Amino acid sequence: MPAPDAEPSRERLQKVLARAGLGSRRACEELIADERVTVNGVVARLGDRVEPEHDDVAVDGLAVGVRPDLVHYVLNKPVGVVTTADDPQGRPTVLALVPAEPRVHPVGRLDRDTEGLLLLTNDGTLTHRLTHPSFGVDKEYLAEVRGTPSRGALRRLREGVELDDGPTAPARVSSLGDHLLRLTIHEGRNRQVRRMCEAVGHPVVRLVRTRIGPLTDRSLKPGEWRPLTGEEVHALRLAAAPDEADPSSGPGGRARR
Repeated sequence: MPAPDAEPSRERLQKVLARAGLGSRRACEELIADERVTVNGVVARLGDRVEPEHDDVAVDGLAVGVRPDLVHYVLNKPVGVVTTADDPQGRPTVLALVPAEPRVHPVGRLDRDTEGLLLLTNDGTLTHRLTHPSFGVDKEYLAEVRGTPSRGALRRLREGVELDDGPTAPARVSSLGDHLLRLTIHEGRNRQVRRMCEAVGHPVVRLVRTRIGPLTDRSLKPGEWRPLTGEEVHALRLAAAPDEADPSSGPGGRARR
C-alpha cells in the first residue's frame, strides 16, 4: 500500500532529488532505477520516500544536500564591506546584505577592499569542500595592477611565488592588457592574490573575484544577492567532489561502469 499521507515529513525520493538540482523528476527516477542513489548507505528503489531533515542521500557516492532548511546565496560584495559576522569596528558586514534568517556564514573570505562573488550558506559540508585546498576548487580574479607585468613576472605567478607563509601553488595567469591580469587559484590564503602580485613588483589597485568553481554571474550589481538554483548548488558539489568523481558522467559525477 502507498505510504499514508499522515507522514508529511516523508517525500518521494525523486521529488527530493529534483529539488536538489539533479534534473527533472523523470531523470531522477532513472537515477534511482539505475541503482545510483543510496539513502543512509542503502541502494534506493523506485517508490522510496525519505525524510530530508534526517536521511543521508547520495548519488554515485556523492552526498546530496536535501535538507529543506539549507540556503545558498551568491552576493556581489562591494568594496568597504567586511566578510565577518560581526565587526568590532562597526564596519558594514556581508551578513547585513542578505536575509537574517536562516542564519548563514560566508564561504571563505574577501578582504574589505576586494569585491566580487561571495557565497553565503548554512551548508557546512559544502562550505568545507569549497574552502579546503585539498579539493582544489578554482577561484578566478581580475586584478588591476600598477605597472605592466613582464613575461618573467607572469611566469613567476604561474609557477608559484614565495610568500612569508610559504610558496603558492601554481596559478593560471593571463594578461588582458597593460595593467589587467586574470588569475585563477585554488588556495584560500589571506589576501593571497594581492600578496602574489606585490611579490612580483606589481601591487594591486583593484581586485574583483569573478568566478567560484563553475559559478559566475555578471548580472549582479555590487551589494546585490540572489539564491542559487538547485542546478548551481549541485554543480558546486561536483566541483568540490573527490578526485574519483567525473563531472562528465552526468548527475552524481562518478563515471558509470
